[in-house]
Amino acid sequence: MTDTAADLVAPDLDRIEQLAHAAFAALPAPFARAVTDVAIRVEDFAPDDLLEDLGIEDPFALTGLYDGIPLTEKSSFDQPLQPDTVWLFRRPILDEWIDRGDVALGALVTHVLVHEIAHHLGWSDDDIAAIDRWWE
Repeated sequence: MTDTAADLVAPDLDRIEQLAHAAFAALPAPFARAVTDVAIRVEDFAPDDLLEDLGIEDPFALTGLYDGIPLTEKSSFDQPLQPDTVWLFRRPILDEWIDRGDVALGALVTHVLVHEIAHHLGWSDDDIAAIDRWWE
C-alpha cells in the first residue's frame, strides 16, 4: 500500500474543526437545541495565560475547554461579552490519538466536544466521569 501526500500530513486545524462540526451536527435534538449559541474554536494549543490560570504546566494536558456560563447558572440579567465557546486544542488531541492508537480521530474529537458541551449544560467533571467510562 502506498501512502498519499494527505496520509503523510497531520490533520490540520481545519480538519479538526470539520470533525467537530460533524459531531455537533449529529447531536440528538434536545442537546442540539441547548447548544445552538455555542461557538466552536480550534487552536493548536491553549494560550499560555489560560494554562497558567488553570494551573496546567504541560500544554499537551488540555484537549478542550468550555468557556462560558453553564446553562444551570445563566440568568436573564447576564450580558455576555462573547458567545459561550467550546475550545478544542489540536496538538494535544493528536498526541492523545497517537498515544491511544485504538480510537478513530473523529471519535476522539467527538468525545472531547461532548465533554465540553456537558460543562455548558452544567455538568461537573465528576458528573461526566460517573457516566463516561472513556478513560478506563
